[in-house]
Amino acid sequence: MRKQMLVKKSLIISFVVMFALALSSYCLANMTDKDFVKEAKKTVTEISVADAKAAIDSGKVDVILDCRTAKEFKKGHLPKAINLQRGLLEFKATKKIPNKDASIICYCKSGDRSCLSTCTLGQMGYTNVKSMAGGWKAWVKAGYPVE
Repeated sequence: MRKQMLVKKSLIISFVVMFALALSSYCLANMTDKDFVKEAKKTVTEISVADAKAAIDSGKVDVILDCRTAKEFKKGHLPKAINLQRGLLEFKATKKIPNKDASIICYCKSGDRSCLSTCTLGQMGYTNVKSMAGGWKAWVKAGYPVE
């Protein structure tokens, strides 16, 4: 009798776990790009363009990471920024930024890719990463220097 109860409990637990996995897969499959950004924003630190500029000017930032494409980067970027586009981040981040405790500010065109990049870097073990809200557009609009 006791063995049957254990088997029954195991089957119920297995069913619940499988149902939860199926539900989460369904939810992920139906998320839009904006949903992914919205979820990422819950887990990352965003800073304003003014705060990013102040941190950069004070020397408190080790890496300014431009997450846009190489083509976008060539058209203009923040001074001293390095380019590592969002789609290659997981493959190249540890080579370009070996110090996982480095102070990093990520930016892109408007703030969405940098938010996702900041989230990814955090998942990769980077401990001090922030996303610049508004991105390149906000930086340029503020009249800050560019290269």
